[in-house]
Amino acid sequence: MADQPVRVVAAACDGACSGNPGPGGWGALLRFEDGSRHEMGGADHATTNNRMELTAALAVLEALRELPRHPDLVIRTDSRYLIDGLDKWLPGWKRKGWRTASGSPVLNRDLWERLDRARVAGVALRHVKGHSGDPDNDRCDAIAVAFSRGRLPDLVAGEVLARASVEADLPAAAAAAATAAAEPQASPAPQEPLEAPAPQELQRLLSRLELADRLAAGGHALSLVELAQLVQLPLRSLEQRQGSWVWRDWTVSPAGSGRWRLERGAGGLEPRV
Repeated sequence: MADQPVRVVAAACDGACSGNPGPGGWGALLRFEDGSRHEMGGADHATTNNRMELTAALAVLEALRELPRHPDLVIRTDSRYLIDGLDKWLPGWKRKGWRTASGSPVLNRDLWERLDRARVAGVALRHVKGHSGDPDNDRCDAIAVAFSRGRLPDLVAGEVLARASVEADLPAAAAAAATAAAEPQASPAPQEPLEAPAPQELQRLLSRLELADRLAAGGHALSLVELAQLVQLPLRSLEQRQGSWVWRDWTVSPAGSGRWRLERGAGGLEPRV
């Protein structure tokens, strides 16, 4: 029996700019149900924050067109401009010949037209508050900021997307990003730190644990995809769980309608799968 294709279960994107206009960067990532992820990013020496937000979303959409997707997949972004543009404003702009309600030309029309063509049926945008502890939004922001400052961040190159970019001839933005992520990155110029920073993996873990605390305190119910993203376990292994189970210091319990809640104080260990 042939292996089932590995589906994308989560996606996120973000943009950054220093000066606005000024040097900018964008970052994006895809998570797969086997627990792997693929990161993308790029820079522009003279741009705006909005253009970087749109560019990041475009890279995600162009990549998703060629990849198997989980039905609950959404793209997480902190850009209201991106969400409102695609979900609310685009039809009116097109009817008015790419003019706003006030009659002025729509800014970033070139990117909006490409985003309109790149839409993926069934994949929606979901707003997350920036700098609020969302692990994927924070990671995309870190990638975007690094590129905007002329640095080359270490990007995780997922084998699924890197292989698809060769076999399926992905569109330019996603293919270039996949190639850039797969190639060895030049080391940035050494900078003397004010103090020794925690390793990146530890920082990401702490961000996830802080987010778990907030979700537990607020009684929020998570979809299976959101839960897999938080605990970083393969979606397929979570689909087999029915009753309550322990993840680190939280009890994860079914909340009905395929959703799950976290309760603080379990004091257990992360499950092995």
